[in-house]
Amino acid sequence: MPSISSKGSAMPQSPIRKLVPFAEAAKKNGTKVYHLNIGQPDIKTPQVALDAVKNNTIEVLSYARSEGSEVYRTKLANYYATNDIHVTANNIIATTGGSEALLFTIGSITDPNDEIIIPEPFYANYNGFSTASGVKVVPVISKIEDNFALPAIEDFEKLITPKTKAILICNPGNPTGYLYSKEEIEKLKQIVLKHDLFLIADEVYREFTYDGEQHNSVMALEGLEQHAIMIDSVSKRYSMCGARIGCIVSKNEEFMNTALKFAQARLSPPTYALLASEAALDTPKSYFDEVIEEYEDRRNTLISELEKIKGVKVANPKGAFYCVAELPVKDSDDFAQWMLEKFNDQNETVMVAPASGFYSTEGEGKNQVRIAYVLNKTDLKRSVEILKIALEKYNS
Repeated sequence: MPSISSKGSAMPQSPIRKLVPFAEAAKKNGTKVYHLNIGQPDIKTPQVALDAVKNNTIEVLSYARSEGSEVYRTKLANYYATNDIHVTANNIIATTGGSEALLFTIGSITDPNDEIIIPEPFYANYNGFSTASGVKVVPVISKIEDNFALPAIEDFEKLITPKTKAILICNPGNPTGYLYSKEEIEKLKQIVLKHDLFLIADEVYREFTYDGEQHNSVMALEGLEQHAIMIDSVSKRYSMCGARIGCIVSKNEEFMNTALKFAQARLSPPTYALLASEAALDTPKSYFDEVIEEYEDRRNTLISELEKIKGVKVANPKGAFYCVAELPVKDSDDFAQWMLEKFNDQNETVMVAPASGFYSTEGEGKNQVRIAYVLNKTDLKRSVEILKIALEKYNS
């Protein structure tokens, strides 16, 4: 029998999706499952984006340009300008989701066995993207006791080798919800300049900041033009996860020319999705004001309810719509599967994402889970109530 590649065998399972079969089995048995495991917002997609697809007059669904239409990229550049990010259409390549943007980026800047330093816990698919490119993830750990703040720059310095090509951050963070301060971004700027590295920033949650805090983009830093690469997506901003439109943004011309070759190899991003994404840029500011207020209320509700459970420690996120909670269990993978397979309360249970999959350091995050507060407040309260009952029964 032909063998599978070692690279394919090394591809990690998604901690977000690997428990789906157990959730589906629970539903078939009549159990309602509250999904706290995945960042799928329940917020309505802007109507202007949906109408652009419904009411178009396209007669031939043709290829788009490999980098996305100039009209879309120009409108996107205008949107960024309102966020103090000054780029042109030529600094942007549209991709099939932020995932493809990361794959193209890693493929453009690394060779097999090169290294990328990432503060952990981090978005689990960073492991997958790196494995697919034959690249080694070098983690630098952040702690729940510090609310998952940026580790000390000295910790980064210790890990830099001749194989190091980039530092990758997610800001605001998935899975932690941590929002990097201007001072922390400035520290990262200094270290990448000192060691001549790329600084890749996954900024897909830019809009989602709370408590009056401001997002600080790597693209707004002077002197970092040849080092900064921004990853973005319409998925979370406009609740358009299914559109699968993201982008790479950089002022480094050589890097962008290289990434474009990857884009040409896959031909083009989907035309209808580009159409919807272009229209979404006309979404009024009031939409975001309401969404941010809703998410901030949900965050407050979730954190408040979790803090009432004995033995639970939770970080307080300042952005995105996730938090990491430490539970009084030894193995959150086992606990999460048990909640779906063997537990329910009034025919209801909860699905969470075990946090070990958001680490690459062996043994880290074993008693942690990521919780996405993408449900309404009533469902969030009920979910935490179920979680409390489940913990008591699991530990009895």
